[in-house]
Amino acid sequence: MDTRKTIGWNVRLLRVALSLSQERLALEADIDRSYVGRIERGTENVTVAALDAIAKALGVPVSRLFIEPDEIEPPPPLRSGRKRRSP
Repeated sequence: MDTRKTIGWNVRLLRVALSLSQERLALEADIDRSYVGRIERGTENVTVAALDAIAKALGVPVSRLFIEPDEIEPPPPLRSGRKRRSP
C-alpha cells in the first residue's frame, strides 16, 4: 500500500472508531470536509500541517497515521445522523 493510501486508511479507521463524521473531523481539524474525503481515498498529497491537525483532532501522534494496516477491509461507514459518544 502506498503512503497516501496508508494515511487515508488510518484516518478513516480512527475517525470511524471515534464515531466522527468527515464533517466533524474537518471542523475539529479546521480543514475542508472534501479535503478529508480526498485524504481518506488516498488521492490527496496531504500537507504536514494538515496531518498534524488531523492527528490532534483524532487524539493520536502523527506517527500513528503512517502505520501499515493489518486489516484488508475498510471500516464500515457511519450511519447517518450518528453522534460522537461522550466519554
